[in-house]
Amino acid sequence: MIKGDSFATVESVKAVGDIYAPLSGEIVAVNSDLVDQPESIVNDPYGQSWFVKLKVSDRQELEGYMSAQEYRAKVEGA
Repeated sequence: MIKGDSFATVESVKAVGDIYAPLSGEIVAVNSDLVDQPESIVNDPYGQSWFVKLKVSDRQELEGYMSAQEYRAKVEGA
């Protein structure tokens, strides 16, 4: 997978949206539980709601990304 490639779609009542790869690499696991429990994306965004696990091929692509803590603080306004 190449950074920026679409690798999945999510559907809502009104629309379908693409999920894009944040980094380049190899998908090593897929969270098949989301097929039967898509609501977990909203209910548990920091826990069991991951889409894929990725073996990153170019670690330089990580530069400029926020840490998990920085991201959580930003979206939760903490």
